[in-house]
Amino acid sequence: MSEPTGKYSITMPRDIAEAAKARSGPSGLSAYVAAAVARQIERDNLNEIIQVAEAEHGPITDEEIQSVRDQLHRARNEQAKGGANAA
Repeated sequence: MSEPTGKYSITMPRDIAEAAKARSGPSGLSAYVAAAVARQIERDNLNEIIQVAEAEHGPITDEEIQSVRDQLHRARNEQAKGGANAA
C-alpha cells in the first residue's frame, strides 16, 4: 500500500524541470521529484546527526573520514569476492 499523496505546485528553473522530465522514465516526473526530495531530507537528517555528534565529541578529522572510507572499500571488495564465489 502506498502513502497518501497530495498535489503541490512548485517552481523551478525550466532547464532543471526539462532534464528531470527527460530522466523520469515511466514512473513520471512526480515520482522522480519525490525521490529527489526524499534523498535531500535524508541528507539533511544525516547532517543534523553529524552536527549533534560533533558538538558532543568534536569535529570529525580527515583521517577518521579516510579510515571509514577504507573500511567501506575493504567491505565492498570482500562482498564482491563473496558474490563471485557464490556464482
